[in-house]
Amino acid sequence: MATVNTHTSEINSAERRRAALAEVDNAPFGWYHVKTCLIAGVGFFTDAYDIFAINLCSAMIGTIYSKGGKVTANQDLGLKVASPVGTLVGQLLFGWLADVVGRKKMYGVELMLILVATFGQVVAGHGPGVNIFGVLILWRFIMGIGIGGDYPLSAIITSEFAATKFRGRMMNAVFAMQGFGQLSAAVVATIVLSAFKSAIERQADHHSIDYVWRIVIGIGMIPGAIALYYRLTIPETPRYTMDVERNLEQAEQDADFIKSGKFERIEDRVTQKVEVPKATRRDFMRYYSKWSNLKVLIGTSYSWFALDIAFYGLGLNSSIILTNIGFGSSSSKNPNVKVYETLFNACVGNIILSVAGLIPGYWVSFALIDFWGRKPIQLMGFIMLTIIFVILGFGYDALTKHSVGAFIFLYCLANFFQNFGPNSTTFIIPGEVFPTRYRSTSHGISAASGKLGAIIAQVGFARLKDIGGATGSGAFIKHIMEIFAFFMLTGIFSTLLLPETKGKTLEQLNGEEDPEDEFVHHDHEKHSGSDLGSGLRERKNASADV
Repeated sequence: MATVNTHTSEINSAERRRAALAEVDNAPFGWYHVKTCLIAGVGFFTDAYDIFAINLCSAMIGTIYSKGGKVTANQDLGLKVASPVGTLVGQLLFGWLADVVGRKKMYGVELMLILVATFGQVVAGHGPGVNIFGVLILWRFIMGIGIGGDYPLSAIITSEFAATKFRGRMMNAVFAMQGFGQLSAAVVATIVLSAFKSAIERQADHHSIDYVWRIVIGIGMIPGAIALYYRLTIPETPRYTMDVERNLEQAEQDADFIKSGKFERIEDRVTQKVEVPKATRRDFMRYYSKWSNLKVLIGTSYSWFALDIAFYGLGLNSSIILTNIGFGSSSSKNPNVKVYETLFNACVGNIILSVAGLIPGYWVSFALIDFWGRKPIQLMGFIMLTIIFVILGFGYDALTKHSVGAFIFLYCLANFFQNFGPNSTTFIIPGEVFPTRYRSTSHGISAASGKLGAIIAQVGFARLKDIGGATGSGAFIKHIMEIFAFFMLTGIFSTLLLPETKGKTLEQLNGEEDPEDEFVHHDHEKHSGSDLGSGLRERKNASADV
């Protein structure tokens, strides 16, 4: 009789698990989904603003603090590469921690790091005993760790709260806020620079520019500060509560929060415990020892790596591109006016690039991601980017000499197909295809692979761009475009390793949906204050080696 009761309880546990997941997967689009996108999206807006603001502020900082009024190659590289290095660390660290201690416990911590590091940059000083470039590089590295944490956390929380039929659009909407972040950085820089125009043009030492870059970077703190409270108060995702914490009642409560908007923490009562595979180093190795699982991780990681080589190589150096094709450079004979116009035109040029290619690409992807599918969009994007970079590379001399307008059009088209293509899908797919207990870790590994590509692009671009010509000539840029074309070609093949995730639940994608109820068992556990602490320690010990 006891055996029958145990079997019946296991079936009930499995049925209740499926019912709770179905409540999330089939929920109609509502206010909570909008709120989730806004909370996660504001973080990505802040991330993009902070990352790409340095593209404009680097020249301003050089005007004030570098000999000759221009940053050296090493100073420029340090400012631009510090954040991606920190981001790589943050993606791996926070990705792992979100699987070990929970999404909710880590969400907001990364934003605190970003805010503190941004404030540190704004008040950074320069003197005989300290070099401002060293101080800024340190703070940008710390800021990068926070930005890195935002990638797996925002992706996984959005994915695990989203309904199946519009999961892709929710994740795409969050990631698309990057485009507005980049645009806002350029717009804010243009406005602040304009406000100081008369002061800059009449000052021989241009010290007003020191106010400009600090204001531009500091404004990036505002949206992050607004989002912080909401991140700290968001509930744990039902999937994590059920499949990692193994608390069925709490997971049902978390799932109901999507409809009711009311959150209750279940404590000091008997709860039904879902027995599912625990996250351990041995289980992690066992899971990825299977080629069917490993090839997906390779596909997500390499696709992001290949994409970011071109994405960050272009994005962080767009001012260099614009300067070398003769767009926006000042022709004034007055040195003070020339300083202002050069900075101003670089800002305007970045606005043009954002509006012409970056933002439209994100939102075309948003419109089609749940209709056409992730894999076709990524394949199409890599194919188009391969063709565009071949044209830009091999036709560079002819285009820049005889048709600058065509070059700018193709450059914007490359931005468009990066975002209506692999830049969006490389963020979305890793948030869907891995099991709950390793979803954040695996997304972090994939994202960190992309950031490795960004670092290689930055270091390579800085060291290669002037080969064959004078310093600042950009003589090797055409060959860099050809290198980008090669990596876009390899991205086509890595995409073939990935499954299509459109219209499938997260459990269908990663094998956690067992029709015969063998995936789920249960136990009863008294959750008193001390028992909760003991249970958490047990889970941490079981997961510590992941």
